[in-house]
Amino acid sequence: MNSNLPQQKLGRSSSGHGSLPPKIRRRNRLITSCLECRRRKLKCDKQHPCSNCTKFVRDCVFLAPALDPAAQLKLAEIKEKMGSLERTLEDDVARRRGGYDSTNDSGGEQLPGLGHESSAEDEAPEPDNERGLEPTPLAFTDAAYYEDADDDVLDLGVTIGKMRLTERIGGFVRPKFSQEITFVLNEVPSFSSDQKPITPTSVLGHEDIIRPGKDFLAPSSSFFFAAEPQHWDLMSYLPSQQVADSLLNQYWNCVHYMCRVLHRPTFERQYISFWQQVQGGIEPPASLQALVFSVLLSATISLDEEQIAMQFGVEKKQLIESFQQGTESALYRANFIRTTKLQTLQALVMYLIPLCRTEVTRAHSALAGTAIRLAECMGLHRDGTHYGLSPVEVHVRRMIWYQLCFLDIRTCEATGPRPQIRREDFDTRYPLNVNDIDLESDNPPTEDAPHWTDMTFSRMRFEINEMHRYTWMERPRLERKKTTLTAVLSKVQHFIACTDKKYLPMLDKNQPLHNMALLVYKLTTLRIHVMFLHRYSSNHARKMPERLRKIVLTSGVQQVECAIMIETIPSLKPWSWYLGALHQYHTALLLLAEEYATDVRHHEDRIWKCLDYVFELPNHLTRREKARLVLSEVAQKTEIYHNLRRTRAPKDVEDKMGPSSNTILAHGQLSPSASPPPTSVHNVGRMAGHAEYRTFRPNITDQVYYAPVNTNPMLAQFSPHSTNSNASFHEQRRRGESFGSTTSPGMADVDWIYPCIMAAMSGTNSSLQKQTFKILVTSKTSNFRRILSIRANNNSIINSTPNNSSYRPSIFTIIKVITHIQTPRFDDLTQKFRTPNDL
Repeated sequence: MNSNLPQQKLGRSSSGHGSLPPKIRRRNRLITSCLECRRRKLKCDKQHPCSNCTKFVRDCVFLAPALDPAAQLKLAEIKEKMGSLERTLEDDVARRRGGYDSTNDSGGEQLPGLGHESSAEDEAPEPDNERGLEPTPLAFTDAAYYEDADDDVLDLGVTIGKMRLTERIGGFVRPKFSQEITFVLNEVPSFSSDQKPITPTSVLGHEDIIRPGKDFLAPSSSFFFAAEPQHWDLMSYLPSQQVADSLLNQYWNCVHYMCRVLHRPTFERQYISFWQQVQGGIEPPASLQALVFSVLLSATISLDEEQIAMQFGVEKKQLIESFQQGTESALYRANFIRTTKLQTLQALVMYLIPLCRTEVTRAHSALAGTAIRLAECMGLHRDGTHYGLSPVEVHVRRMIWYQLCFLDIRTCEATGPRPQIRREDFDTRYPLNVNDIDLESDNPPTEDAPHWTDMTFSRMRFEINEMHRYTWMERPRLERKKTTLTAVLSKVQHFIACTDKKYLPMLDKNQPLHNMALLVYKLTTLRIHVMFLHRYSSNHARKMPERLRKIVLTSGVQQVECAIMIETIPSLKPWSWYLGALHQYHTALLLLAEEYATDVRHHEDRIWKCLDYVFELPNHLTRREKARLVLSEVAQKTEIYHNLRRTRAPKDVEDKMGPSSNTILAHGQLSPSASPPPTSVHNVGRMAGHAEYRTFRPNITDQVYYAPVNTNPMLAQFSPHSTNSNASFHEQRRRGESFGSTTSPGMADVDWIYPCIMAAMSGTNSSLQKQTFKILVTSKTSNFRRILSIRANNNSIINSTPNNSSYRPSIFTIIKVITHIQTPRFDDLTQKFRTPNDL
């Protein structure tokens, strides 16, 4: 007996650490006594009737005969299942009574106002007005591209006013977005005949629709893959201490509160030590150098060009490039790709924060993903209290982790496909809402302060960002009908109510920083409604209920209003540099489509005030004209961008919708029946600096976009459909298409553009030149070597100069040549491709 006790204790202990609970022993004995004797616990003699029942005049009832072995086994299984359900219910009740444990396996701290995931709201029946409501089938989480895509084209999207659109809108890929807009335009009646044509405006006047904005900063590829920095001299990047002190003060005022990564007292000591080592001729550690340079970089980005020119006498771009190169070189020398130092990771995160704002590419996303993996390898996804660290180090680890959580969501929305960090994968708690100085006191705080502190602004952002992560995780459950829109919107309202109660009393609107925090708080919380509902609002097959539509419009207009206030209120200017990371004005497009396509309008005046600001619309147009102008511009530019990026739609969508063939006419009108000439390059004609909005008669240059095939004698002689076309042309056409043409049906035939290019170049009689241009038009970037070889072997096409063989234009430059967009490289390119006689 005693020898078995340790084994029993060991088994009981192991079961408490995650192993299966001990199986309940069930004897399943055969019952032979009558029911009355069993109930009174009397000994039954098993007679019929028994002596006890006969004596007391009771009905003697026996159970049915014994069950067979199979029935007994089934009964035992049912009892086992009941026992398992009872244990699960007991655990669930204990968990609810004991509250949410931040160190359990469900990840992180509980979001305010949200109960356990398996709440009764998820199992509630679907409301009648939500039945049959489906998200649009034209928005996808994952993207695909054709193999002939040109990697020289930046994945920054196109600009429409203050808004930038990529293939992802609201975090989802919309490969047929231009056709969606076309459908909206064609559903609503067009202008009446007596209306005046719309003249081009500034919103439609951009020649280069994918040009990066002034805030675009890309990480250097040599940052990752160079064998070593080309040169490294600390003093070549480091400014004077006076300039650095001024920039550090700018960092504390305009960056630190909103994007906290540093513990200020600790860094101030490190900063003093840094300059002492520099002045003493000692090179500081590479990790400290990277940290200092990242601070200087963030501070410089937060300043205006005028401020930098006035204070430092240099251009902002020059200063940013110097500090960016210094940061990247220092991170490289600190071995950031395999580091275990918290300071190096801290510098990397600080470097990423100002880069990942309005314009985010896959380079940013890849670098942010690298930082997340490095942080996980260093254990930052586990709370620092598990390792017995000091309060300051625990606090810094938490700040770094939640900044990475924000970068994860930001890059995910911009480039996809989904968040890398999942809520159940980490248990790191939020940084405490305390002042930095309090963490170094004799009794450091262990709970949040109920008032405004140095950490309040960032702490608000961290909590709301985790609600955005919750939104990303709930949307697939909505699609699988595991929950309802009413249930998730109810949770959102609970979250907002709890955070309102927690943070709004801390804010004083009379203080600019508090006012900025309030606007950012409203902007980011209102986004949650739109994140859930925007896919349902664009489903034309099933209209969204008016109740949900009103939620979208109300939250959307308030969200855009908050963003406009941040940009326009002078007292908020020190922090407006970071607005692009929080809001990209995509909601304005949703508001425009809703206002244009429906008769029941909410907040119409407020919405149009926002739209005028976002899209920079002229005042002399009516609202209907403004709407058609912007929607036509969106359809045009997104279609061009998708053609450049070679975005691939799923096969079922491509089969149903087909390639886009709508032609955008003058004055912002769309004709569903109009189409380019049958042999035209698909949509290339729309690259013409918006020539389709012009009202004058096209000249020879404009005929590149409008001239039909074989209608002009000069054009007909070059047309491949003409009977006079020689065999060499067709032979060269086959050669060109065999190695240069794209695989898309819309880009396979370039015969319409080709004769127009020939006609635009007066005096061209060389058949070999025509063949060369044919290859040029149908070629991809990877095949320019073959073009160069043709040019190099023929003196009648190009003057043989030492620079000719090294000239290799990008595919984007070639598209500009085809569409006659004048750029600094246009003259150079055309001169090299013309014959000496043409010059």
